[in-house]
Amino acid sequence: MRYEGRVFRPPSEAYSLIIQATVGCSHNKCRFCDMYKEKSFHVPPLEDVIGDLKQAREAYGPVNRIFLADGDALVRRFSDLEAILGAIQEIFPECGRVTSYGSPRSILIKTPEQLRRLRALGLKMIYMGLESGSDAILSHVNKGETAAEIIKAGRMVREAGMKLSVTAISGLGGKARWQEHAVKTAEALNAMNPEYIGLLTFRLEGQAPMIPEVERGDFQMLTPIEVARETLLMMEHLDSPGSVFRSNHISNYINLSGTLNQDKPRMLAELHEALGGRVAFKSEEMRNWDLKFH
Repeated sequence: MRYEGRVFRPPSEAYSLIIQATVGCSHNKCRFCDMYKEKSFHVPPLEDVIGDLKQAREAYGPVNRIFLADGDALVRRFSDLEAILGAIQEIFPECGRVTSYGSPRSILIKTPEQLRRLRALGLKMIYMGLESGSDAILSHVNKGETAAEIIKAGRMVREAGMKLSVTAISGLGGKARWQEHAVKTAEALNAMNPEYIGLLTFRLEGQAPMIPEVERGDFQMLTPIEVARETLLMMEHLDSPGSVFRSNHISNYINLSGTLNQDKPRMLAELHEALGGRVAFKSEEMRNWDLKFH
């Protein structure tokens, strides 16, 4: 099997077979992100991907879950994705779940019929980055899409019958735009009503292009208390019934877990406890320990 460079996957895919359907990120220009900066994006030959699946079968035997990497596997041609999913059904007939990262752009270039076909072939969930619901913040970090485009992409995924997991990043607006970030992000999440919401917290990593801006003082990062205050404001504006909310990523100062809207009062109470000094924030050392291995 071939793996090129660092390979990333969502926390919930810890026990999945990872197959690089693409290498790197098709956009790779987000200023907050360092994940794929050392790679040049390319699409491996279809026969290589199917060859990896066959080698994985020989090496691991039965597999129940497969995650298609890297940062935007969904950008591949529809016919390629059809072939990959068909090969998974043939090589791993016991596999009950195939998932992938998908950029809003790669979702929007697919037709609703194509997305439904991918779902029928076993692609059950897409992980998509919202990051922020503020167009000003999305532009500043060079996300490449507007909030409206991201919302449209998310709705297309859900309408195709796939589950949708959306990530947002606390602190991405800095001190200047924390309120706008909190409210607009909640509004965008409400508009998509995804099955899963994952909240990360902004931190400086490796070659992230925003590092010089932070070092100059042009972008002021939030303190743990300020992140908690921003998260509280976001939570107050969230109205996304049935969405499973998690802020258990290593980057988070506070871990929250619950289902909206039923667990919203409890999560708000936990944030008030933290703001009142009755819950300890995660240390910077613990938030960044994984970066030692990059």
